Amino acid sequence: MIPEFKGRTVIVTGAAHGFGRAISVAFAARGATVWACDLVEDELGETERRGRADGGTCTARVVDVRDKRAVDGLVADASAAAGHVDILVNNAGGVLGQVGQPLEDVTPEQWQDIFNVNVTGAFYFSQAVAPGMKAARYGRIVNISSGAGLGISLTGIQAYASAKAAQIGLTRQLAHELGPWGITVNNIAPGFVRSNPTTERQWASYGEDGQRALIDRIALKRLGTPEDIANGVLFFASERANWITGQVLSIDGGK
Repeated sequence: MIPEFKGRTVIVTGAAHGFGRAISVAFAARGATVWACDLVEDELGETERRGRADGGTCTARVVDVRDKRAVDGLVADASAAAGHVDILVNNAGGVLGQVGQPLEDVTPEQWQDIFNVNVTGAFYFSQAVAPGMKAARYGRIVNISSGAGLGISLTGIQAYASAKAAQIGLTRQLAHELGPWGITVNNIAPGFVRSNPTTERQWASYGEDGQRALIDRIALKRLGTPEDIANGVLFFASERANWITGQVLSIDGGK
């Protein structure tokens, strides 16, 4: 049975492409009112267009998840339009153009920048939607981490692996804090998916032998798609996941 989300208001961060776009479009196609945000304005417009196809409702907004005032403003607007936000998907993240380098060469700014977008942004948005969800005694928060948060990062970027692990810790902590109000908080840890310019560059850097080796380590012998990740989000946000919280779901084709 395909879950429906008619009457639900959803915020998706990092929605300009990849996972965020697939998640936004999937919710809009199932009747939700979607607020899609990102910093990449031109690609965000395409997400809005696809979300509105076939009568869907999707509003794009340029928001920096590291800016608490901007975060609070988006949540206030979404809440004013619908009463409160029902579902939050913290997908914004990534490596911000950084590449792997020796530990001693990493600058304080490089370390902190990755933490700000991958962890602090998720905290700000969760903090902003919590009062409305508590008042409604209902809510779904789904954080998108990475297999790097459960093991090591293929990129070799220390801050990325650490930030994704921290986001998983935040998921578990919030699940216990918000559970008494009927709010679930879960996490999806994707495997490697070619979903944006960064992952395309990473894929190309492996060369044919490295690409073959990566796929050989996957039980299903194929890479995943953004839609595979979106399906996991839909499950956690659905009524079928009413008694699931504080969990991490690896969507990686099997390791």
